Amino acid sequence: MALQALQSSGVAFRRILSHFPEDLSLAFAYGSGVYRQAGPSSNQKNVMLDFVFTVDDPVAWHSKNLKKNQSHYSFLKVLGPKVITTIQNNYGAGVYYNPLLMCDGRLIKYGVISTSILIEDLLNWNNLYIAGRLQKPVKIIAMNENVLLRSALDKNLKSAVTAAFLMLPESFSEEDLFIEIAGLSYSDKSPEGQFTQLMTLPKTLQQQINRIMDPPGRNRDVEETFLQLAHDPDCGDVVRLGLSAIVRPSSLRQSIKGIFTAGMKKSLIYSSRKLHKMWKGWLRKTS
Repeated sequence: MALQALQSSGVAFRRILSHFPEDLSLAFAYGSGVYRQAGPSSNQKNVMLDFVFTVDDPVAWHSKNLKKNQSHYSFLKVLGPKVITTIQNNYGAGVYYNPLLMCDGRLIKYGVISTSILIEDLLNWNNLYIAGRLQKPVKIIAMNENVLLRSALDKNLKSAVTAAFLMLPESFSEEDLFIEIAGLSYSDKSPEGQFTQLMTLPKTLQQQINRIMDPPGRNRDVEETFLQLAHDPDCGDVVRLGLSAIVRPSSLRQSIKGIFTAGMKKSLIYSSRKLHKMWKGWLRKTS
């Protein structure tokens, strides 16, 4: 039964994908519409499906999508595919979202991101928006033979394991590791080992950690800062602060951008749905 359900969902996702222009370097689905969440069972068909489409040429892709699915866009559609791509690439976290749409009988939301911007985020964690999503369970629907993208996807997962390990205590369970980020079991927490791991973290996270550890005026190099941090018992907390410094601003910018890309009405509806979901989750925890 589980295999049949998985196959059925795969067919449904590909059917939805057929409503959009091709030329996708990567397409994946995520969230509660794909993976059933813990708690009382509900009708999965009433849950919104979330997608991300990665495209090599956003201008060309949006041009085709405007012809096929013009109603998906907010008032920004009148500005054309070049302006839409500029907004996508230069504001928020590099993603253009069209939410609250009916497609093939399902409520969906989809984001579009440039392949080059995604690769940069996967390698360097510039904002950890889509790279962070790809560290969690996702359903890959389509993927081309882009070697750079495949390599960056692997590097993102390896970086996630390294960062998770740095934030875990000396002893931890398998579940603890999966809670931080799913990855390989790794057990040497010596200062030398932590220094090596800090030096392999993505560039943007290294920069944020260096800002936290290096007060204005000292101007130490990264190696000196990380050598001190590797001997600090609060190393994991500093890594966590560095991650927060990346994620919080990019999420805020992306949310503000969503008001324009989705339109005010859809933004209000989407926000109310998110708040309702959070409220239900809080009630389950307190009951």
